[in-house]
Amino acid sequence: MSVESKTNAQVMTRVTVIGAVVDGLLGLLKIGVGFVSQSHALVADGVHSLSDLGTDVLVILAAKWSNEEPDANHPYGHDRIETLATLILGSVLLAVAGGIFYDSLQRFFDPSVAIELGIAAFAITVASIVSKEAIYRYTRHYAQLLNSKLLMANAWHSRTDALSSIAVLVGLIGVSFDLIWLDALAALIVAVFIAKIALTLLWDAMQELIDTALPEDQVTAIRAVALDVPGLRDVHHIRTRTMAGKTLMDLHLQVDPRVSVSEGHEIGCWVAASIRAQFQEITDITFHIDPEDDAEMDQEGPTSLRPLRREVLECLRADWGPLVDDAQIRLHYLRGAVDVEVVTSQPVTADVLKSKSRAVWLGRVTVLHPTVGDN
Repeated sequence: MSVESKTNAQVMTRVTVIGAVVDGLLGLLKIGVGFVSQSHALVADGVHSLSDLGTDVLVILAAKWSNEEPDANHPYGHDRIETLATLILGSVLLAVAGGIFYDSLQRFFDPSVAIELGIAAFAITVASIVSKEAIYRYTRHYAQLLNSKLLMANAWHSRTDALSSIAVLVGLIGVSFDLIWLDALAALIVAVFIAKIALTLLWDAMQELIDTALPEDQVTAIRAVALDVPGLRDVHHIRTRTMAGKTLMDLHLQVDPRVSVSEGHEIGCWVAASIRAQFQEITDITFHIDPEDDAEMDQEGPTSLRPLRREVLECLRADWGPLVDDAQIRLHYLRGAVDVEVVTSQPVTADVLKSKSRAVWLGRVTVLHPTVGDN
């Protein structure tokens, strides 16, 4: 595990442990006070706080495993473990919301349990709102710092607890005015809040699992940054996907077809560096250098292949004789043909270059005479 990954895992663990301690204390207090005051909403909220301990453990384990270094079996790393943990977290929350919703509906039709309201119920509910909001802000700060969707999801989980506690407080106030049904309504509101955040978590996680691309406006911004690099003619076939708050991208870069391989690659390196400088969440960039525009070509590549150098030279040698071995032959694969540049200091006539076989793939033939100082 790299120093950065180890640090990220440690920060996520520390933040989550602090939240877990708060969840445990609040859960026990809510359940105890809820039984004494006979508040269904407060007991339900207490159970929810205790259930947060399970999700906190999930976040801690996911933080450790997802930050492991790539290996032979996982060359792209283990970030999807964080995505999977988010999916599990959303599923658990949705199940909890369903249970509270079901119990609250029963409460509407059977308000037979006598409710005794005390000052302790109000105090614990207010304490829950304040502490959960504090944990939300604390966790959100580090989630933004680490660009962690799982930690951000846990932060919103805490915010949801704070809002649901407000609903419980409303229910307790209703009981003080003999509106017993308002307690059950408050529990229903708790269920709705939990279900909403659960569905959001599930949707976001599933979008990552099916490799959903970045929004079009972000792709347009990335393309604009790339096109600012000198020597780049065009950018196309931009494909993006996200993994636990990180973005992986591959793209095609069109350069002058006559530049050297190393120059084209260097242009690509500049494009990658420029994109990373502007978009820190993009951590993996794979670029393909194109000598011409193939934006309309399918990702599977051309339907027919042109011959490689050995076959080309054998064909040209049969037509041109010793010239092929004495000169420097440069091949350019353009417009579906093979253009040939012959670099030689010897005089060459048109008759010599006239191909007898006239291969169907042969394109333009150009003779270049090096000047003094050329290598």
